[in-house]
Amino acid sequence: MSGMAFIVIEQRRCKGCALCTTVCPSGLVSMGSELNAQGNPVALFSDSQGKCTGCAMCARMCPDTAISVYRQ
Repeated sequence: MSGMAFIVIEQRRCKGCALCTTVCPSGLVSMGSELNAQGNPVALFSDSQGKCTGCAMCARMCPDTAISVYRQ
């Protein structure tokens, strides 16, 4: 995939299941220590090196559709 890609995690919908962290081929999704309004830890996206390919595996794995993938 060419171009830049990134994901946005809607923190209020994240229930902290961490399934998204298991499927990112670049290891760009991790669980943070911050809690959302429901008291769940939320997933975080970190891509300082521009390694996100926009594969959308994280979004497909999320049972709460809390992840959106954007490709430029």
